[in-house]
Amino acid sequence: MTTSADFSTPTFRLDLPASPQPADTTAHDDTISFETLGLPRPLVRALARQGIDTPFEIQRATVPDTLAGRDVLGRGQTGSGKTLAFGLPMLARIADGGRARPLHPRALVLVPTRELAMQVNDALLPLGKAVGVFLKTAVGGVPYDRQIDALRRGVEIVVATPGRLADLIARGVCRLDDIEITVLDEADQMADMGFLPEVTELLAKTPAHAQRLLFSATLDADVDALVQRFMTDPVTHSTAPPTAAVSTMDHHLLLIPPRDKFPVTASIAARAGRTIVFARTQLGVDRLVAQLAAVGVRAGGLHGGKTQRMRTRTLSEFREGRTNVLIATDVAARGIHVDGVSLVLHVDPPKDPKDYLHRAGRTARAGETGAVATLVLPKQRRTTLAMLEKAGVRPAEVRVRADDPALADLVGAREPSGVPVRVEPEAPRRPSRPGGPRRFGDRPTGERRYGGRPRTHTR
Repeated sequence: MTTSADFSTPTFRLDLPASPQPADTTAHDDTISFETLGLPRPLVRALARQGIDTPFEIQRATVPDTLAGRDVLGRGQTGSGKTLAFGLPMLARIADGGRARPLHPRALVLVPTRELAMQVNDALLPLGKAVGVFLKTAVGGVPYDRQIDALRRGVEIVVATPGRLADLIARGVCRLDDIEITVLDEADQMADMGFLPEVTELLAKTPAHAQRLLFSATLDADVDALVQRFMTDPVTHSTAPPTAAVSTMDHHLLLIPPRDKFPVTASIAARAGRTIVFARTQLGVDRLVAQLAAVGVRAGGLHGGKTQRMRTRTLSEFREGRTNVLIATDVAARGIHVDGVSLVLHVDPPKDPKDYLHRAGRTARAGETGAVATLVLPKQRRTTLAMLEKAGVRPAEVRVRADDPALADLVGAREPSGVPVRVEPEAPRRPSRPGGPRRFGDRPTGERRYGGRPRTHTR
């Protein structure tokens, strides 16, 4: 067996300059509560019911300025609490302004992926209910009818992906004339995914005087172009350098023979912890799910070729612990925020350092620790090391084979059971049916909520 001589847990160091901390005294005052930040009591009580009592740093820094109506530019790493940082003051301001007109939402949250839209919506729904504010997602991959129906009834906040929102506007069922607050969440990811032309067109349709909030892990040139065009004297809060999350990770570069790639992958996927595995293509994801199932490892697959119903179910099973392994492409994984992911495995090394840091950011969230492992074939070693150097990460290299005990020491790998597991085929798409079950956020016809109580009205 050919292995490296050193099987101890590898260390790494970053060669990046530390970003300066913001000169904001509230960012470091642990005595500040959500109520002292200026949020209304119904929101504070709703947070307390969820066991959320102490604001995160990004929330302490940005909520007062947002409540005051300022344009806010916020930078914080994955897991830093950005959703509540923009969501809480947005809900507070919208709750004070009355109901939305049909087809005219009053606030807009733009996100890069369906999964992130649903996560933002799910986080804000119970809080919106506490102050009588209705929300609705507008994302692709699902039928139009319920989205259109909600807009016609009137919905205060729309959480949308750029493509579906543009489609709804083109159909004449959504207008942005009444938008008072626009949020761009994960703006750097939208730039990476090529959405900036659509985002620019959508922002141009909102009133020039409207408040705008932009949250991003990094602020590169593309994002800065949006800031310069659409934000007015924004106050900037930077709570962490863009690569801060990697400081709580162990990084492993595993040099493997080509014939051992799947056996090594299977043994790592069979580990006890929650694991996200990245593959380069949709076909690669589906193939790996099937191959792992054949050796006794149950895994969920996530990519853009799957229906939204299947993507939602797969994420729910992973988040709830019914599946410990999630295999995803880069695009599908944008916006996945699942706590407790202890390992990210790159079956296919990313070519771009930003993709590496994005993938790595799925672990070590909110102060937790985690590990990142990259499988590297001999011909990939030089380009992968160059990419990691640009990402500011220097992992220890370890040469391993499929039956190497070093894998257990480094990443908790263990032998798969060998007992095949059943992979459920994806159900075919079914036509949507009007009048089906609805979630809170789909305002009932003829009904409004004020302070949590229904009130009937006519249009």
